[in-house]
Amino acid sequence: MEYFQKYKNYFIAAGILIVGILIGSLFSGGGSENSHKDGEHEYVQDPETQLWTCSMHPQIKMEKPGNCPICGMELIPLEESDASESIASNEIVMTEEAIQLANIQTTVVKESDAAKEIHLLGRVKPDERLLFSQVSHIPGRIERLYVNFTGEKVYAGQKIVRIYSPELISAQKELFETIKSKEVYPQLYAASRNKLKLWKLSDAQIDAIEKSGKVQEQIDILSDHSGYVMQRNVELGNYIMEGQTLFEIANLSTVWVMFEAYESDIPWINIDDKVTFAIQALPGKTFAGKVTYVDPFVSSSTRVAKVRVEVKNPNNKLLPEMYANGRITAEMSDVEDAIIIPKSSVLWTGKRAVVYVKVPHERTISFVFREIELGADMGDYYIVESGLEAGEVVATNGVFRIDASAQLVGQKSMMNPEGGAVMTGHNHGAMDMGDGNSTKGAMDDDSSMDHSKMETKTDHSAMDGRLKVSETFKGQLENVFDTYLSIKDALVKDNGNMAKTQAAALLDFLAKVDMKLLTDHGAHDHWMTISKEIKSSSKSISETADIEEQRGHFKHLSAHLSKGVRLFGVNQKIYEQFCPMADNNKGAYWLSLEEAIQNPYMGGKMLTCGTTESTIDQ
Repeated sequence: MEYFQKYKNYFIAAGILIVGILIGSLFSGGGSENSHKDGEHEYVQDPETQLWTCSMHPQIKMEKPGNCPICGMELIPLEESDASESIASNEIVMTEEAIQLANIQTTVVKESDAAKEIHLLGRVKPDERLLFSQVSHIPGRIERLYVNFTGEKVYAGQKIVRIYSPELISAQKELFETIKSKEVYPQLYAASRNKLKLWKLSDAQIDAIEKSGKVQEQIDILSDHSGYVMQRNVELGNYIMEGQTLFEIANLSTVWVMFEAYESDIPWINIDDKVTFAIQALPGKTFAGKVTYVDPFVSSSTRVAKVRVEVKNPNNKLLPEMYANGRITAEMSDVEDAIIIPKSSVLWTGKRAVVYVKVPHERTISFVFREIELGADMGDYYIVESGLEAGEVVATNGVFRIDASAQLVGQKSMMNPEGGAVMTGHNHGAMDMGDGNSTKGAMDDDSSMDHSKMETKTDHSAMDGRLKVSETFKGQLENVFDTYLSIKDALVKDNGNMAKTQAAALLDFLAKVDMKLLTDHGAHDHWMTISKEIKSSSKSISETADIEEQRGHFKHLSAHLSKGVRLFGVNQKIYEQFCPMADNNKGAYWLSLEEAIQNPYMGGKMLTCGTTESTIDQ
């Protein structure tokens, strides 16, 4: 007791110290295992979730602090409010900032009638039922032409030629003889008049001959039809035979407008569908008619069928061979309440159609990859046969950005349908950078890199502006592009073996592109993504001589090389061209130095099918 009293003050001080340490430990989070410093901030693990996450990839949940396995950024505590919303492993989570930067837009899947606006090109043609051949029913020599040129308008009963005919002279003499005895032999008189009528002489002409009492050596031939002379087949002085064609005459009171419909549009077009059209030569005027005929055959060379519209032409304003632009608002009568989505929602990879569906979270924005089956093409929309329900929300703009994010996190994507790990961040692995040396060692040595300042890999599909790079890099990319043109030319010539050889050459040039020349972080990441896809497509082309399979890979090669050319440039003016019938009428683009169309997807079958959609400047 005496000892305790002696050291009482010491015991009290020690007790206060112990209590203070315990209280401080309680309020500080319990020790070093629950806190983490990044050099600027001290993060304290949330006592409820006991987890860590990435600010750029919220689907990451780790039990210990460290770096994000996707982008390398420093992990932050996962708060209870964030963890309360369950996020599936197959969701592609995006922040509000990423959504805005990528300009991602969505639309609600809806039910609608299967309607489509079809645009048609055509020409005015004469009504074939109103085309006439004016013939001579009397043999003889042409003494006079009353109609002298093509395009002249004639009327039924109008004089068109005068002829001298020995046969006609004999027939007139017979008529005069029968006139003398017509009271006794009226049948002979009637027969001689009928002979002249069979030669298309009118009753007035015959009466004039009888009244004159003289044989007429020349007789005028009258037109049987009204219309315009399309062709003149005789000249003054020609001797013509009975039944020989003198003129081709077209009556234009009614004309046909013959439109051309692509085979994919034919199921939408029905008899009696209303067609409105404009004539390029008559600006400001709109015409209308109904479909009266759809050609049952598709042209083997142009892959179009004729669609006929009949139109009254009282003022003869519609002339043959005038160009017409038509429009039909067509409906599929056997389809009701179809599920439709915008075309911009769909990514194509081979025969698969892919969309990204928004997950209905309250706070988190995420999408899931989904394969769907498409039906009819409705112009700006597709009918969905299966895979989507009305009311779901799909991405319609920035879809490639979502797909690129899916690739980065190893989820299913257009280019990686099975999912799996992909190259991310700055870890280039052992990729050859063009000088024969691997980058792996160099990256391993860079242990001092500040990962807290790393950002996720930028998606090249979200960027359209030209990046500033060295001329040396441009030259190396130009070699790749020139070899791409050789592949294109081989496909134009339907030469699969040449395309295979040139694809192998492209891979060689691609390996010589030095990424170390791209000092800008964004340009470096863009080229990483683009070059990977170019390499994959080119390798696929180089491994087969099947030209149709090559064309499927060429579609993807063109898409990714186009983005590379837009971002970096190749010191040449390039035309981006499009064929709507490529890839089973899904359409495909390609690049060319010539504005004239030389279609690599159709080759000799339809060499000039396509249009120039845009240009990429130097």
